[in-house]
Amino acid sequence: MQYLTFEQPIAELELKIKALRALAQEAHFSDHLGDAKAKLDLSSELNKLEKKQEKLVKDVFKNLSDWQVIQLARHPDRPYAMDYIDRALTEFDEFHGDRCFGDDPAIVAGTARLEGRPVMVIGQQKGRSTKERLHRNFGMPHPEGYRKALRLMEMAQRFNLPIITLIDTPGAYPGINAEARGQSEAIARNLREMAALTVPIIPVIIGEGCSGGALGIGVGDGLWMFEYSYFATISPEGCASILWKSAEFAPKAAEIMNITAKKLQSYGIIDGVISEPLGGAHRNYDSAAENLKNYLLKILSDLDKLGVEKRLERRYERLMNFGKFEA
Repeated sequence: MQYLTFEQPIAELELKIKALRALAQEAHFSDHLGDAKAKLDLSSELNKLEKKQEKLVKDVFKNLSDWQVIQLARHPDRPYAMDYIDRALTEFDEFHGDRCFGDDPAIVAGTARLEGRPVMVIGQQKGRSTKERLHRNFGMPHPEGYRKALRLMEMAQRFNLPIITLIDTPGAYPGINAEARGQSEAIARNLREMAALTVPIIPVIIGEGCSGGALGIGVGDGLWMFEYSYFATISPEGCASILWKSAEFAPKAAEIMNITAKKLQSYGIIDGVISEPLGGAHRNYDSAAENLKNYLLKILSDLDKLGVEKRLERRYERLMNFGKFEA
């Protein structure tokens, strides 16, 4: 596991626990000592350290700054879309290509089952190794990625499948070739079409939700976020570069941007926050996926009760309520 700067006290303690566990597991330990009491003392010490570690993690994560939350959203060990798809869904069958230019590996999409119910799932995938990150373009989709997503959303509409989108991107790819192939148009078309689809659409930000790259698969019957994720029109580094001419002020920018899940929920920008395991989703993929699965089932059940007409009316009202101001 990789550790962020503010996680270093936890890292040091967990290293001690790991060393103690290794010592306890050595086959020759009891043979050399021949002392049951020594083994008992070792077990007792291990138990004390584990309790201390749990308390330390709780204390560290109790009062995180906004910048620390953003660092967690970008954590290299954080679960990505495919990690959640593999654990929260079954029978995933991936589709490829936009039927116009090609396939975009930054967006993974296909049919799956949520507790036996057929759904369409679309996610932005980053990559862990250098080779995979280059293949996935670091989770920054090209226009063909958004067109692939729209193609499958329209397929979901034809077969009456709920749509689940898993958002995790630093932004849509801003390269010249992407712009030449219609990046802005592809995102804009998705915004329009997603607003009008009659099937339930559940967008969830699982890590980074930045700029139009996130919005391109982020319009639906609400917006939900994991506890340690963020949603912004620009990154803190970008904001700092504009305001103070230096990305070094990113932590300061993060505090004034109010882009973390709990703050956005308090402003009514998002509709719910999905809890993460103690210490963040990167510490327990299975638990994080279980939380997501349960949340999706609840949201889908609530949306089913509304019916199509009421659901579309509520979707419209939600979108039109953004940007209110008081004289």
